[in-house]
Parts: sequence; C-alpha cells; structure tokens
Amino acid sequence: MFSRLRNRIPQLAGAAALLFSLGTQAETLEVPVGAQGDHAMVEQVRGLKKDEVNSRLGEPIGIQGPVGEPAITRWEYADFYVYFEWDVALHTVKKYRG
Repeated sequence: MFSRLRNRIPQLAGAAALLFSLGTQAETLEVPVGAQGDHAMVEQVRGLKKDEVNSRLGEPIGIQGPVGEPAITRWEYADFYVYFEWDVALHTVKKYRG
C-alpha cells in the first residue's frame, strides 16, 4: 500500500501546487505617468549629499532612521520623502494623497 502511495507522491505534489497557484492572484496597480507628479525633484536631489539636499530643499519636517545595513534614512517634507543611503540621496517619493 505504501509503495503505491510513494509512486503517486510526485503526482499529488503537482496537483497540490496547481490548486495552490489557482487560488493565488496578484493585482496589478498602474498609475498613469501624468498622475505621478513632478519628476524634476527626483533628478534634482538624486546623488546629492545630505547637506546639499538640506540647502536646496530646506529643513525636513521629520527624520526617520538610520535603519539597517546599509543605513537608510528618510527625510519627510510636506509633499514627499527623500531616502538616503548613508549620506547620499537615493530616491524621492511623493506622498500619497487619497
């Protein structure tokens, strides 16, 4: 009896994987380029040091971090966040306004 079951394990595993994959779905979220905001700010600060960002944009409302390795810090401004790796600006992310 167990030898029969052992021969069917690959088939049962395949059937279970198929059933599991049918039950999982991902939703794709698309944001039109025009609704993403002004990209000029991203290009203006990417690659700059913290003191250069501070001189261009002013003092942030809040600062979170550093967290992790490499150290990631987030500066909050009124309409966006600036993310830094160590002392260099990586990304600017516009705040969600729902």
